[in-house]
Amino acid sequence: MASRPARKPLLAADTRAGMSDASDIHGVVDVDVAGGTGTPTPGGAPAAGPSTDDFSTGPLSLLKAAVMDGSQVLINVRNNKKLLGRVKAFDRHCNMVLEDVKEMWVEYPKGASSRSVNRDRVISKLFLRGDSVVLVVRNPK
Repeated sequence: MASRPARKPLLAADTRAGMSDASDIHGVVDVDVAGGTGTPTPGGAPAAGPSTDDFSTGPLSLLKAAVMDGSQVLINVRNNKKLLGRVKAFDRHCNMVLEDVKEMWVEYPKGASSRSVNRDRVISKLFLRGDSVVLVVRNPK
């Protein structure tokens, strides 16, 4: 049997996950660094310079603020369902990790005389793929 190469020990902030050090913002992952698609330098590390994924401005700043203060967001998704929950982590593709999620939708019965029924369910932890996100609104409470 061939021997395996030794594993690298995990650092306080594992740089393979996109975080450069322990002082990085919790819940925001730099997918360019994590995926290894950053601009290479002679040493093999991504080039130093201003980060394009700091999320301090633009539409993703709403998600960053929601992660930082733990507020709820309402997310409309492509299947005409709505998700109300707390964002724990996200990336630039709007992939999100959500907690304490209430999923809401409307069911329309087959019969014309029947009324529509509002349905919901609670999900404790959820990973949401970003391509299904249509709209994100921060809860004003």
